[in-house]
Amino acid sequence: MKFGHERSSLLGLVKRDGDGINVRSSLWTLRNLFLFTGLSGGIFSPYLSLLLAKDGLSSTSIGIVMAVGTLVTIIAQPFWGILVDKYQVVRLTLVLSTVVPGFLAAFYDSPTLWILLFATILSNVVMTPNVPVMNAYAVMAARESGSTFGWIRLFGSIGYAIAGYLGGMFVQHFSMQNLWFLFALFSLIGGVFAFRLPKATVGVAVSGSIRAGVGELLRSRRFLLFLAGTFLISQTLTAYTTYFVLAFQSIGGSVSESGIAFMLSSATNVPAMMLANRVSKRLGRGNTMLLSAIAYALRWAVQAAFPIPWVAIAVQALHGISFGFFYIAAVEYVAESTRVDLQNTGQSLFNMASGGIAGIVGNALNGYLLHVGGNAWMYGACAASAGLGAVCLFGSGLTTSLRMNKMVDKV
Repeated sequence: MKFGHERSSLLGLVKRDGDGINVRSSLWTLRNLFLFTGLSGGIFSPYLSLLLAKDGLSSTSIGIVMAVGTLVTIIAQPFWGILVDKYQVVRLTLVLSTVVPGFLAAFYDSPTLWILLFATILSNVVMTPNVPVMNAYAVMAARESGSTFGWIRLFGSIGYAIAGYLGGMFVQHFSMQNLWFLFALFSLIGGVFAFRLPKATVGVAVSGSIRAGVGELLRSRRFLLFLAGTFLISQTLTAYTTYFVLAFQSIGGSVSESGIAFMLSSATNVPAMMLANRVSKRLGRGNTMLLSAIAYALRWAVQAAFPIPWVAIAVQALHGISFGFFYIAAVEYVAESTRVDLQNTGQSLFNMASGGIAGIVGNALNGYLLHVGGNAWMYGACAASAGLGAVCLFGSGLTTSLRMNKMVDKV
């Protein structure tokens, strides 16, 4: 079975107006969906653990809540992908996964553990398909409109960076218990943009069942090595997203200076996503991902070798090359490697490897290493893991071709 299929207008983005073609309105809607999804995530996610601590939860209870959320995401991810692909409920899924978690956030202002677990489970079940479905939709939209996925996805990074700063200002001047109002507001606005998107319909004939297509993906040596490399690289990100502030303070840095590091990394991510498609065309997606893996390894190795605050800040300039380049190239590779009727399923498998499983393992492993060996152990292990991820990508054969439109090398 081949994964490459002729693609017609799957999203209905190409709206004919007389003899002309107008897609600007649809792209504007999609970019705003990414923007407000980023705003809602950035305004709430970085401060959730702090909110739970304010509610009186212990660090152990907070860890239980976070772990349950990640576990639910891993379990629900493949089922959502298959459901969306089978019944083509893309727009409805995007609306629900954007709006519902915003209002469930009101339950996080509770000191009762079972209420928090209920809110976490329900929120993560509904929110799980948001990222992979948005990515699959954006890749197809970019192809139909002549744009690139990076130019659409960067609006999510912009929104997250802006909201992270606004959230800090809000927490400083207002009650943290009211932060969910902003989360709900941004989520609601995002849901409006999701509802205004054209419906996605598969407009080409495809062969075989969804189960057969997923089985063929998972029997592909190339795809499995890609997922393994993705996992090894992505789990190192928790050293930045979860433990950077703690590690930074241990070498003499301040909380305010850590904010500068986060701003620098976010600032480099936007131009990286703008340039990612151009770099991929020149180097090939496999080589672009390999370059990103090397940048990850260098980033962690520098922080392990030089535990100096200004070095830890400066090296975050590699975030764009490492995360930005890798994410765009990986999402587009999955889209090219997956049957047209399995786009959401393929992105769900990628998101499960890069987010769910990598998040659980990374948080547990890097937290332990930071506790027993400090920065040197944690960042050193991350450098080694990124290096092993690069080896997996190289061994998969993705780096040997500039164009990767077929799945080969099956076990």
